[in-house]
Amino acid sequence: MAKAIHTMIRVLDEARSISFYDKAFGLKIAERLDFPDFTLVYLSNAETPFEVELTVNKGRATPYELGDGYGHVAVSVDDLDAEHARFEGAGLEPRNIVEFNRDGKLFARFFFVEDPDGYKIEVLQRHGRFK
Repeated sequence: MAKAIHTMIRVLDEARSISFYDKAFGLKIAERLDFPDFTLVYLSNAETPFEVELTVNKGRATPYELGDGYGHVAVSVDDLDAEHARFEGAGLEPRNIVEFNRDGKLFARFFFVEDPDGYKIEVLQRHGRFK
């Protein structure tokens, strides 16, 4: 059986991205591998073994085009309202909290935030299928 271990995103500014993911999700550098043309930075926290891999292509000066195929990465939290307030206080500019109902029952409560490169991240209240 396959096991998801990381997602990779290309970022323009390593320090800015590391700061964002630390402030937003408590992700710290698990490993940093420097190569002649690029750097890989693996970010993780104690909550899950799943990692975010930042790829920094050296010499790149223009932002990446995300295109229309990328959707989002999702994380779950115990207290969505507290996290939303914390994001606002940290200047991370979260979007408004949304409640999504299905058949008259709560399916999901969430908000979105974008990282410095425009990648969307969904922050979900732990509930139902979103553990």
